[in-house]
Amino acid sequence: MKLITSSLSEHALGLFSKKSFRLPLLGSQHRRTVMSFVSTLRQWDEAVACVEQRDPASALRIFLNIEEKNSKIFFNIGCLYLNNSELDEAEKAFDRSIGKDEHLAAAFFQRGVTFYKKERFEESLLDFQQAFKQLRGNQLIDYKPLGLRYKLYACEVLHNIGLVQAQLGKWEKAQENLLTALSLRADAKFSHIDHALDAILKQKLFPLVEIRAGLLFKPNKHYVAELEKRDYLGKAKVVSSIVPADEFSGFAPLQPQVDNVPSTPKVPEVLRVFEGEPHTVLYEFYPETKEELAVLPGNIVFVLQKGADNWASVVFNEKRGLVPYNFLEPLDIVTMTSKPMQIEPLNENDDIPAPPRRAPPSRPVGTEGLKTVKAETNNIRDFSGCIVKVHFRFTIAVRIAHGQSYGIILQTISSKLKLPASALTLCYAKEGVEERVNLEESEMEAVWNSVKDNRLALWCSLTESKSVPHEKVVALYSYASSTPEDLDFEQGNIITVLSKVNDEWLEGQCNGKVGIFPSSFVKALNGDQQCE
Repeated sequence: MKLITSSLSEHALGLFSKKSFRLPLLGSQHRRTVMSFVSTLRQWDEAVACVEQRDPASALRIFLNIEEKNSKIFFNIGCLYLNNSELDEAEKAFDRSIGKDEHLAAAFFQRGVTFYKKERFEESLLDFQQAFKQLRGNQLIDYKPLGLRYKLYACEVLHNIGLVQAQLGKWEKAQENLLTALSLRADAKFSHIDHALDAILKQKLFPLVEIRAGLLFKPNKHYVAELEKRDYLGKAKVVSSIVPADEFSGFAPLQPQVDNVPSTPKVPEVLRVFEGEPHTVLYEFYPETKEELAVLPGNIVFVLQKGADNWASVVFNEKRGLVPYNFLEPLDIVTMTSKPMQIEPLNENDDIPAPPRRAPPSRPVGTEGLKTVKAETNNIRDFSGCIVKVHFRFTIAVRIAHGQSYGIILQTISSKLKLPASALTLCYAKEGVEERVNLEESEMEAVWNSVKDNRLALWCSLTESKSVPHEKVVALYSYASSTPEDLDFEQGNIITVLSKVNDEWLEGQCNGKVGIFPSSFVKALNGDQQCE
């Protein structure tokens, strides 16, 4: 029996392993570059740790002592100065950050905040506009891959642009930017944009959006991990064979043989037990309520509960929701208790194997939905509606029943975009016509005839609604607005109708304000009277 020993000094592979910085050791210049980079990483990581320990003064001192500062480090210095209300120093730091990286939108945004606090509104407006330009038409920039846990949203940049324009007395431009911000917001958490728009309509100012104090660029965690010394092979180990007759010399001795090898392979274990019964999704399903879950053919879902109304509560991608059960098919998973499938041998005279014994799944039919319906209607929920893809500043998809009127389609898209229907114009690509055709009630038959595979593409744009010239109505009742888009008026006020939103809502002007209001609150006025 032979013994084999091996050892390695503590830091044999060092910082220049395959997972390290991959800088060749060619001379003193390269060594100085590497040492400078390592020193920068150490100080950067130490300064960020000071901020996390609520010691910004020490963090700022360490950042300032770094010899080779990049754009992210200058950004961090500027943020620390800005949080400490040292605006002149913050401006200089952000200047140098932008000088190192002229495409860093977050630096333009923070410098715009600095100029705003210094009441240099013209320069602040230019920086916010430059930050919006660097977004390049995207709704947001996520800086997490670069080490900053922050998302710069286009709607919040436009929010600040509107505030600066309000400071400069440009109220109409401020309102335009806030309306654009309202259309670009991607989440309900941006309710401050609604409040800002409401304030602009009253010609009042509103709070500035800033990056939260304490958020800084962090160094690459993989590079930081390489700063620690590593023992890649560990302590010396004794390697020996348990076979007495082993004469092999090396690192792979003979392995002991196993007697009585089973003739059939071991059935694989299911290492992880999921909650619920596994099912395969057969058909695509788009949710129409918050309780429903979107799935695609081939997805594996786990059914937690099946209701009497043929809806199943399922888990998919760590999300829980409702899916029609007839869109699913049970999935068999082989476990330890499963028996191998018995396959009958083929007869020599059989040229072609017999077809599968399992019957194909039936096509799904609609279900009643979640809400109870009257028994006498005997209506079943229809899942075969048309998927309408709407190209706006961004693309959305809505499900609309085949053959619906233009008014219903417009109202559905208006509700999805959270914009007045009077401000939207729809068009579609008509077969045989090069330019897109505006969508009207007269075009609906051609539109539905152009649907292929239950898919329809429409284009949406913001335009002026068709106005009703010189039409005036008188208010039968007082109306108080519940949203910024509504128009306030008192009983007896004269309102100038600007456009018709739908059969129930009108857009009008009264007392110098423009908004929408219920048509049932007014009646036609005889004579050309002015608004009170």
